[in-house]
Amino acid sequence: MSIDLTDDQFFELCQRNRDYRFERTTSGELLIMSPTGSETGNRNIELAYQLQAWSRKNNLGIAFDSSSGFKLPNGAERSPDVSWIRRERWEALTPTQQKKFAPICPDLVVELRSETDSLKELQEKMREYRDNGAKLGWLIDRKNKRVEIYRPGEDVEILNSPATLSGEDVLPGFVLNLKGIM
Repeated sequence: MSIDLTDDQFFELCQRNRDYRFERTTSGELLIMSPTGSETGNRNIELAYQLQAWSRKNNLGIAFDSSSGFKLPNGAERSPDVSWIRRERWEALTPTQQKKFAPICPDLVVELRSETDSLKELQEKMREYRDNGAKLGWLIDRKNKRVEIYRPGEDVEILNSPATLSGEDVLPGFVLNLKGIM
């Protein structure tokens, strides 16, 4: 459904309906997502915990959970399951920009496919993140026991049943242990 809302109106809609996750496409289509199931929520928090622990230790950037929204350069407003932004990019935003849906594409975006998620839609979303500036994207597909890795200017890399994922040069030294997530 497409609804003509200003950025402030969309933010207010999200704040008044915290039981739902909203996203908006570049065409203004409003996407409404219900809360995840308990099992997926547990896997999401494990993912977020590992990233946050690494982020706190090295202080290179800021980690975000699935309730964080970002306004991408193409105008879409998205909420990855887990994301991370280099500190200098985050600090270049004004305090007002940081409080709402920050007008920035995270450096790392992670989507964890739940049972009800469309793989095709998640793949489109991952390409959108990549095309809007994400340096690294992981689509963790538990159903098919694989991970799709998105990088700028490269074909998608597919790993079957990996035990870990490397943060590469985007998150130097970070290794995501997929036990309990995959």
